[in-house]
Amino acid sequence: MHVDRSELERGLEHIRRAPAKAGTLEMIVVRPAVGERVVLSEAILDPGHGVVGDSWKDRGSARTDDGRSHLDMQLNVMSARVMDLIAGGRDRWPLAGDQLYVDFDLAETNLPPWTNVAVGDTVIEVTDQPHRGCGKFSSRFGLDALRWVNSEEGRALHLRGLNARVVEGGVIHAGDPVRRLG
Repeated sequence: MHVDRSELERGLEHIRRAPAKAGTLEMIVVRPAVGERVVLSEAILDPGHGVVGDSWKDRGSARTDDGRSHLDMQLNVMSARVMDLIAGGRDRWPLAGDQLYVDFDLAETNLPPWTNVAVGDTVIEVTDQPHRGCGKFSSRFGLDALRWVNSEEGRALHLRGLNARVVEGGVIHAGDPVRRLG
């Protein structure tokens, strides 16, 4: 299922109304290997490993000099409202490849880089590494969705989500509160 650009634009107001101060962790997903997704009801966030059980640390990054994993890209956080609009059902959310899906305002104006966010009893920090849609995103959700999330407005609202890292680890649960700190 692919949603056309006009339908995406019509859903923008609902996305803009996401809670800015306190929201909810809607879904946790780990990627144990390339192409694999596992939805969890709880997970451990660890400052050295991100989401325990996720392959982030093993995959490496083209954005580091030595090809190792990029600490500022440890977590991918995506808006549940955006996923509702583009995915055609919760069962397709994990296809986006993000680990945390939140009902929370991810816009740059609400969560600029280096903002701390509490997820349950843990703390993550938004980083300055861009999170953009790619060919895989386009094949799963359509070219209109890719262009929409990568548009100037889409980047400002972090429609494709944002990158973060774990500051204070612990156990998180689907349904936990998400709060901007400071």
